[in-house]
Amino acid sequence: MYWFCYLPVEFKVVKYQIKIYLAFLLVGISFLAGANDSIKVHKDPRLDILTLKQFQSNKRTAMMTPNGRYKGFRIQVLSTNKRDDAFNTKSILLANFPDQKSYVLFQSPNFKVRLGNFLKSEDAENFKKQIVSLFTQGIYVVADAIEYSPPEDEQFLP
Repeated sequence: MYWFCYLPVEFKVVKYQIKIYLAFLLVGISFLAGANDSIKVHKDPRLDILTLKQFQSNKRTAMMTPNGRYKGFRIQVLSTNKRDDAFNTKSILLANFPDQKSYVLFQSPNFKVRLGNFLKSEDAENFKKQIVSLFTQGIYVVADAIEYSPPEDEQFLP
């Protein structure tokens, strides 16, 4: 046992009050002493590069699907249960729009023919206006995972 356990209760209370008073006194003195001090931070310039890389990585990750492809849009030209019709439509699209890739998807029981890889729905809508001359009905802009490789200026910094 400690020796102060045998002291009268009044002495213990006074001792506790003195400790509290000293603690407030030390805190007050430290605030007064530090009032004129200032802190100067020197930032490493490599932190800016690291922050930019993290920003680009987050931006790219937000645009991607879980399987590593980009979120985008395609134009669905045809949905049919006839395989031959789907591949004929694909060949017509390839002949008229050689700069755009066309895809035939099978989602039982239908074959779907889609065209293009667009990041923005506005781009897909503008391109859809060109297709309306060939196919008059059933053309939709649909959200899909697209093939996309970012341009050089979007690549990570060295």
